[in-house]
Amino acid sequence: MSPEAHSAPRSLAEALRARDDSSLAALLRSRPDLVTPVPTDLTQLATRAGTRASVLRALERLDRFALQTAEALAVAPDPASYDTLLGLMAGDAGDPAVAGALPRALGTLREQALVWGGDDRLRLVRTAREVLAPSPQHPSPTGLGPTVREATSGMSPGRIQEIVTTAGLPSTHDSVSAVAALTALFTHRKKLARLLGQAPEGAREVLSRLVWGPPYGQVTADPAAHLRWLLDRGLLLPTAPGTVVLPREVALHLRAGRAHRAAEPLPPAVAPAATHSARVVDATAAGQAYTALATVEELLKEWDEGGPAVLRAGGLSVRDLKRTAVALDVSEPVAAFWVELAYAAGLIASDGEADERYAATPAYDEWREQPPAERWVRLAQAWLAATRTPGLVGGRDAKDRTLSALGPGLDRSAAPEVRHRVLSLLAGMGPGAAPDAESVLARLHWERPLRGGRRDGEDDLRSRLARWTLSEAELLGLTGRGALSSHGRALLGASPAAGPGSPAAEAPGAGSSTAGGGPGAGAGEAGTDATGAGTAGTGAPGHPDSGHPDSGGPGDKLPVHRHRVPDRLVPLSGPEQAFAGAAAARLLAPLLPEPLDHVLLQADLTAVAPGPLRRPLADMLGVLADVESKGGATVYRFTPASVRRALDAGRTAADLHAFLTEHSRTPVPQPLAYLIDDVARRHGHLRVGAASAYVRCDDDALLNEILADKRAAALRLRRLAPTVLAAPADPATLLEGLRAMGYAPAAESAEGDVLIARAHAHRTPPRAAPEPVPDGPPPPDATLLAAAIRAIRAGDLAATAPRKPVGEPLAGGELPRTSSAETLATVQAAVLTGDSLWIGYVNAEGAASQRVISPVRVEGGFVTAYDHTADEVRTYPLHRITGVAELAED
Repeated sequence: MSPEAHSAPRSLAEALRARDDSSLAALLRSRPDLVTPVPTDLTQLATRAGTRASVLRALERLDRFALQTAEALAVAPDPASYDTLLGLMAGDAGDPAVAGALPRALGTLREQALVWGGDDRLRLVRTAREVLAPSPQHPSPTGLGPTVREATSGMSPGRIQEIVTTAGLPSTHDSVSAVAALTALFTHRKKLARLLGQAPEGAREVLSRLVWGPPYGQVTADPAAHLRWLLDRGLLLPTAPGTVVLPREVALHLRAGRAHRAAEPLPPAVAPAATHSARVVDATAAGQAYTALATVEELLKEWDEGGPAVLRAGGLSVRDLKRTAVALDVSEPVAAFWVELAYAAGLIASDGEADERYAATPAYDEWREQPPAERWVRLAQAWLAATRTPGLVGGRDAKDRTLSALGPGLDRSAAPEVRHRVLSLLAGMGPGAAPDAESVLARLHWERPLRGGRRDGEDDLRSRLARWTLSEAELLGLTGRGALSSHGRALLGASPAAGPGSPAAEAPGAGSSTAGGGPGAGAGEAGTDATGAGTAGTGAPGHPDSGHPDSGGPGDKLPVHRHRVPDRLVPLSGPEQAFAGAAAARLLAPLLPEPLDHVLLQADLTAVAPGPLRRPLADMLGVLADVESKGGATVYRFTPASVRRALDAGRTAADLHAFLTEHSRTPVPQPLAYLIDDVARRHGHLRVGAASAYVRCDDDALLNEILADKRAAALRLRRLAPTVLAAPADPATLLEGLRAMGYAPAAESAEGDVLIARAHAHRTPPRAAPEPVPDGPPPPDATLLAAAIRAIRAGDLAATAPRKPVGEPLAGGELPRTSSAETLATVQAAVLTGDSLWIGYVNAEGAASQRVISPVRVEGGFVTAYDHTADEVRTYPLHRITGVAELAED
């Protein structure tokens, strides 16, 4: 028998008072909203645990079987016994799986303070009963209707007596006893079966349509004979004109005692869609990880000198997203993913200037210098923790506005939890196993049925997040061919050996805490996952999915590798996250291709890079040539414009020849050498300066040719001297215009020197990565838990300590105010006798509190005392003590 059964608590506060510290810690860990701010005592904790918002949040985090258990208690008598609850869950015939899993589900509800009381008097907290109990406005998830007593509450006494008599029961003297007799008939299986055996043809069919819900039906003013037979015997009861309801007792009889059509004590298994070699999975994932790095670098290179403008409402315009998708050679949704990933990693941000644009942050330059594997870890960890959801881009918000990439409205607080849960399920399948997506969705819906059940369309948000997680993990390289890679496992903190066939997966009950094993499972006895999600009780004892990490006490420290049960991984933080990232980088680094220091020049003015290039080579080649195609090998094409770009950057023809000779494994083709020499010969022959702009050239025939060209009309050139032309356009426009005509002008300074056009990287001021939007208060750490429990215990001691009456008590039993003289005399007497006192105290901020103190010294208007509430010696001004009372001797 549980401790609650022995002490027979009269309220939730008393049940909480009977718990030990580890049980209270488990409650606060699973329901972190209860600890913010820290309750003053256990009564306040119980009150807060019963508020509608807190109860709804706790119900949302229950798995399907624990929620079904709570739903059954909502339609059971209040209080209900364990045997009654078992009958509602398992039915008259019994179900071994339900019977084995019910203690664990009940332990979860007790641990989360949704149920209190012993096994003979189980009580669902009032707010949860109001939410889950059936009503005409909010039908019960069980499909059951009101009880006979509830359905007949507005019925006339004469009509009730008619029903009782027609049902074959003796008449009574009052409605209360008549309703009790009718209830007793409907709950007696043999008597009700005999009554239903007399039903005319069609009556049982009517009942069968209502038995699993909804229990309400419509009847006419003159019902058919079989309906009249049911109405006369109370098997259908009127609730409103033309509306009848099937009483709960009758429905339970027809259901063979079951509250649900199908109890689901065990989570659905995640089915594998395919199985691959672990080596193939790692190689595929590593290749995609390299592609992810290259794509992010290419994106940032596109925005190196200043990216697209920021919309007035924030975010990228549809046109800029399309341009980015074309530049990256991906679809727009995938482009939105890469943009949001770079933003989440803190690599891009708004520059904050008047003409606001997106640009790379200073962190991007640091990121580029890191080894490739470490760069990938940073991207992957940013994605795991981000609440921004790229899959929503292009959709509509609540005000029917389009959601844009990098814009507001993309945060979904459930995204990190869903991502981690999906990857945890993949980790539980073992190396090389790719899951069936529908089975993953079914598992998630079992684990969070209440939230997942709120659907606007075919797919709820949680299902969409799961689908996006599977595709984004593949894009990022955490998975390969749908299976979790070894470096992905390490990043999650999972054991590399986890999965089917591993010792951790095969050991019975491996990593699980002891769950309440039967009647008498007390609060806090059921295991819970360390996320505080309240998912304990997901399976029967010994089932592979029934294990849970030990929740432990406030001071427990979990190891870095928390993979005790394959599908129960805990999100890492702090040093653990850094350790897991380093382990993932070590596993990924050997799988990434080594950067090359050479290319293969070809006679068709192209260069082939057979793999990733070292950064100096890649940067210079990106200036000298244009990327023509990407893939396993990158193809660059040399054009007059690309060569001119290199010359504008300050390179000479000799520099370009030497560069190509040094880095090509093949001889420099003659057409490429001719192209470089030809562009270099013409480069700078024309000079452009500011007039607004001018063109000067020693060859006046060339200037005559330009003036005669019809394409130059838009430039409005005029001759200032035989070797000088002027234009009203600015130098940049004039340069572009002449280059479009096929010339190769060079810009010059006011001193007549050639200006070298170097790319100037545009950087934002230092920017922090966006903070994830939390899904409610974060779980408290061990330090906060220990401090909170100590404060609650001390406050409860002060609030419940028996004390001697002093004067006339105030309304509500509060301490009466005492005069300064009475307060001083009582405190001085306590110093002499060593007694403890109960005081009311108001601090400098005006906050009132109750405290239990043991005075040590009184002087100078202050009392120095050991404060039992704070567990330390403190000094209090006497004028701030509002009242004082001696504690009772008991």
